[in-house]
Parts: sequence; C-alpha cells; structure tokens
Amino acid sequence: MQEAMLLEQPREAPFARSPVVRPPSRPVQFLGVEFDCADQDSALAKILARPPGEPFAYVVTPNVDHVVRLQCARSDLWPAYRHAWLTLCDSRILAKLAARAQVGLSVAPGSDLTVAMFLRGIEPDDRIAVLGGSDEMIDLLRSRYRLTNVVHHNPPMRFIDNPVERLRAIDFVVNARARFTFFAVGSPQQEILAYHIARAHEATGIGLCIGASLEFITATKKRAPRIFQVLAMEWLFRLASDPARLWRRYLLEGPMIFSIFRSWLREKRSAA
Repeated sequence: MQEAMLLEQPREAPFARSPVVRPPSRPVQFLGVEFDCADQDSALAKILARPPGEPFAYVVTPNVDHVVRLQCARSDLWPAYRHAWLTLCDSRILAKLAARAQVGLSVAPGSDLTVAMFLRGIEPDDRIAVLGGSDEMIDLLRSRYRLTNVVHHNPPMRFIDNPVERLRAIDFVVNARARFTFFAVGSPQQEILAYHIARAHEATGIGLCIGASLEFITATKKRAPRIFQVLAMEWLFRLASDPARLWRRYLLEGPMIFSIFRSWLREKRSAA
C-alpha cells in the first residue's frame, strides 16, 4: 500500500522554519471555481510559511463531486469556496477536462498534501486540532507521528444543521488555538464550518478541509492503489469498496461534470 510505504519512511527534516515559497501565480478560473496554481510542494510551503498566530484561514480541495454540487445542487455553498485562503484541485479528472480547454490546472490531492504535512511539515509539539474521526484514529496519529499536542472533537452526524452542535464545533476550533486544524467531517459540512469560523474572526491558524485523508494515513480506511490514482479512476475503487453508499454519487451525479464542462466551454467560446 502506498500509505503504508509512506508511513514507514523516516520523517524528513521539516522545513516549517525556513520554507521556500514560490512566487504567486494568477489563479485559474475553471467551471466557476477559482483554483490556485499550486502543486503539492508549493501548497505545502505556503501553508507552513503562514505564522501560527495569524487569523484563521482555510484550505479547500474541490473535486468533481464538489463542482457538481456547486453547479447543480447547492449554489448556497459558493461563499464557502470563494472565501477560502487556498483552493487546490483534488481531481485528475478536472485537470484532464481543463487541459482539453487549454487551461493549465495543477493537481494537489488533499490526501497527498495531508501525508506530506505529517511527514515533512508538522513538528511533534505543534498544536493540532482534529474535527471528526474516531478516538482510535487520533491515537494512531499521535503514536505514528509522535504528536504531543493534539485536541479532538467528533461532532454527531448532520451536526451542521443543528445550531447547538454547530456552535459547539465552532467553539472547539476557536478555543483550540491550533496551528493546524484538520476538518475530517466530509463535504460540504467541513467547508461550511470553516467558512463560519473564518467569519467569526476569533480563531487562529490554518484549517484544512481534508475529508477522509486522516483515515487513509492511519490505515483505518483503505485508499485506492496508486495505479487507480494515476489513471484518474480512484472513484471506481471507492465505488467498489462501498457501492451502497456511493453509487448515486459516482454513477448518477458524477457524470454530470461532462455536461457542466460542455456548457462552460460553450460560454467561454461565445465570450471569446
């Protein structure tokens, strides 16, 4: 397994103290989303270069599922994405579609970025907050990466629609005063919550909306083999792993990205 191999690698000397940040590039507009031109290394460097005490900002990693939801089902989610500090493309399928339209879209999967952060960026004594995930997962994170300063809150299902639980989750992040906060509660809950926390102007640090990434690096959930990732077929592996839950997303909703792309391309050509 790729994750097991990564976990067995020795920690590289972290460059959090002296990051190399590449000159900023103009964002790329694609399918209505403004993506930052950042690969994994440049995104990691930018995140680590941000001082811990800065006002809270967050990173989103849109994939096909996110774009379809934004365009076809939940237009109310646009502010959560448009106010993100960093927007990284999580999908090789999106990058391939962008290339067909002669748009250069860098791919920086959230799961790969999370692995890189724990191997090359996070110090053992950095303050880490995790929203979501099991106690077992948190214990594995602590032991595998020698973390000494982790706080954890696992909200109930659909907490985002419960004002009391949503406020409890916001208070957790605000009071944690963490350098890095990992939102592992699934999309769009994690993006909505990060947006509300940023608007509160009380929290500090960087929030990363990373879904199941922590489950992958602790091996509590299996990620698609590397060949599936390279071939942009990670969705197929996930579908086969949990068809009852994911069939609608990947067989009905996901293919809508092609009609979205065709409409976007027609509009682009008409405006040219």
